[in-house]
Amino acid sequence: MSEIEQQPVAAGRVELKGKAATNVRWYIFVVVFLLVVINMVDRTALSIAMPSIAAEFSLGPAMQGLILSSFFWSYALMQIPGGMLIDRFGARSVITVSTLGWGIFQTIAGFTTGGISLLLTRIGLGAAEAPLFPAGAKLNSIWLSKRERARGAVFMDSGAPLGAAIGGVLISWLILTLGSWRLAFIVAGLVTILLGWLAWRYLRDNPSTHPGINAAEMDIINEVGQPKFEATESEPTEILRRSIVSLVAGRAGWAMINFGLLTWGPSYLAQARNFNLKEMGGATFVIFLAGMLGSLASGFVADKMVAAGFKRSVVYKLLLGITGLGVAATFIALPHVSSPVAAVALLSATLFLLYFGSLYWSLPSILAPKSRVGVIGGTMNFAGSVSGIIVPILTGFILQWTDGSYGTVLGFFAGCAVVYVIATLTIDFNEGNRERKGS
Repeated sequence: MSEIEQQPVAAGRVELKGKAATNVRWYIFVVVFLLVVINMVDRTALSIAMPSIAAEFSLGPAMQGLILSSFFWSYALMQIPGGMLIDRFGARSVITVSTLGWGIFQTIAGFTTGGISLLLTRIGLGAAEAPLFPAGAKLNSIWLSKRERARGAVFMDSGAPLGAAIGGVLISWLILTLGSWRLAFIVAGLVTILLGWLAWRYLRDNPSTHPGINAAEMDIINEVGQPKFEATESEPTEILRRSIVSLVAGRAGWAMINFGLLTWGPSYLAQARNFNLKEMGGATFVIFLAGMLGSLASGFVADKMVAAGFKRSVVYKLLLGITGLGVAATFIALPHVSSPVAAVALLSATLFLLYFGSLYWSLPSILAPKSRVGVIGGTMNFAGSVSGIIVPILTGFILQWTDGSYGTVLGFFAGCAVVYVIATLTIDFNEGNRERKGS
């Protein structure tokens, strides 16, 4: 029995009878959303500042590529250990330490004196940022009822495309305003540290201990009066056997596309569509803003369909299957579109559909018992992180082998979308067993 279940709120419910439920659980996810936005801004800051840094440090292309990829080395390696720490010490402590850590490394980057020291700060940044998304999945399992978890997951994950959309604009503005990439990094790092303080002040690992929550909201979280189909502690072996391979493969296929567009998307616009720097920045903002809208739409649609009586397995496989095939179709169609405006519109549609994949962040809390959500989320994100290491290099080789043919690259992304769809369709939600158990 969980700590929440051991602390009944019946007395409080009588005392607060007639009062509307508070919304602390959604404010929790507002904080997580802000952390994800800043996470992406800090992560992309180096890409924006790299031309200035390369000139100051006399960095060749090979060293630049090494520094840009180094973030994902530690980010990937720390996913599963980070998930284990979350399950052991709680999401609140790990998020706080993580946020403070990456804020410190971002700040230190402003004082680096060469390529090696900058590379080391990026490795530190990757390690510190690694637990954030698995910790968000853990909070999803603690703070939200099954009927709200899709919305919570996509609200959190929608901060990623928003951070990517505004990160370039914000960091560029800071560099121009302050006249220094170093000061821009320091300001970004200090803001992150302040958010670490906010996380510690507001987040809780147990809803019943939050001073702002009332009994009516506790009833919503605990699904009082509703049938509860929660994974039990006896089910993780079954879940790992039947679903973890699908989760890993699906997330890897999705991440290949996402990180491929993040790293090579601007080059595609510049080289294949002849966009100048200003046009490229505006197009990138529009494209990733569409991703944020797709992320939010997926959660609301999924929870509405579940509330209407559809099985969650049917809802997820239908939404992710259709949108995944839509992503594949847009990549196949893109080389045949001649208008630059139409190309941006099609890429915006691609990101809108792709970010229905934010629903994946509700899966650890749906499939796994609460004591294992962190490590399951970390395992899933490890696959995505490894894709972040592989896809920039693989895309570069494809372009080199094909004399710069982005059509081949887009075909590869379409294939990744098909893998993503197939893997998603094989996830076992184990709903039949839970319904028979009636718990």
